[in-house]
Amino acid sequence: MTKTYGRLLTAMFCLFLGGLLAWHVLLPDREKSDVENRSLQQRPEFSWAALTDGSYTADVEAYFADQFPLRDGWTGLKARVEQLLGKREFHGVYLCGDTLISKVETPDETLVEKNLSYVRRLAEKTEIPVTLGFIPSAAEIWKDKLPAGAESWDQSAFLEQAAGVGVPMVDLKTTMEAHAGEKIFYRTDHHWTSLGAFYGANAVLDALGRESLNQADFAPEAVSDAFCGTLYSTSGIHWLPPDTMEFWAEEAGLSVTSWRSGSPEPSALYDRTYLAEKDKYSAFLGGNQPLCVIRNENLPGGGRVLLVRDSYADSLAPLLAQRFEEVHLLDLRYYRASVAQYAAEHGVDEIVVLYSVPNFITDKNVVFLSQ
Repeated sequence: MTKTYGRLLTAMFCLFLGGLLAWHVLLPDREKSDVENRSLQQRPEFSWAALTDGSYTADVEAYFADQFPLRDGWTGLKARVEQLLGKREFHGVYLCGDTLISKVETPDETLVEKNLSYVRRLAEKTEIPVTLGFIPSAAEIWKDKLPAGAESWDQSAFLEQAAGVGVPMVDLKTTMEAHAGEKIFYRTDHHWTSLGAFYGANAVLDALGRESLNQADFAPEAVSDAFCGTLYSTSGIHWLPPDTMEFWAEEAGLSVTSWRSGSPEPSALYDRTYLAEKDKYSAFLGGNQPLCVIRNENLPGGGRVLLVRDSYADSLAPLLAQRFEEVHLLDLRYYRASVAQYAAEHGVDEIVVLYSVPNFITDKNVVFLSQ
């Protein structure tokens, strides 16, 4: 290699870096990445204190990484190259053919035991029947799809541990395994599909001694064929085809009240405005909120059930509302008052603590069950 050729390569490389820097400076900063479904680091404010403790340089590094030109494209390209090199795990997500499955990390066993004890305390302090339901994730139900040797925490052992709490349980594992060959989980998201939620609703109804739902009574409406969920966002695997989302329940006869802002306001079973956004799963009940109540005017005297739940219940609750006059949903991430007191004050007949396994074993808000 001649000196002239070497200098030419160096000049071209410096020009490339300078061009990227200029592009970065000229482009307006983005507040959020729709692909990754998260807020992006903004330009940090300089201070001598921040420089001294290292937080300023860390923020600058994050800022340049987040605001890098064509970041989403580079992220997808990086994942594609890694896939060609034989990699099968991407930021805790396994690539399983045309399906993404989230790895379940080994949790803090102390937190797991505490969370189970909080369920027992709730059952002990209220005369209202309490039922416990855990939804195994795709890593358990579809474990045959995982790459050879792929690691994921044993959810079955946890379910056996939970059975020792002494609270009646919904057997969701058997239900989901019986339908494992069907599209019960999204391929690009960690949630169950509306079909999976249908089977889950019937498992809950069976545990509560209620009449099962008949699949023939529903006419699923395909509302989006462009759903790219959380696993699509976090993995960088952006070449898989999107999922199809369906709404099953008819809204006629059902009214929804939300306490999203701390006071009651009319809401909807399905908020279709989210279908035009990246976070399409929030179309079910309008997404995260502390308290929501669904009323079925066609079932006066049909009883009231309280779900202490995570986001899996958003797609299940509209189906459960076909068998109850009222379905109350509490999310302990945002609702901090006494669950037992709420149930007593609102004439609740049944309490169901319903979580996906990965959420329950890591959620530090379950402690509020014991209030």
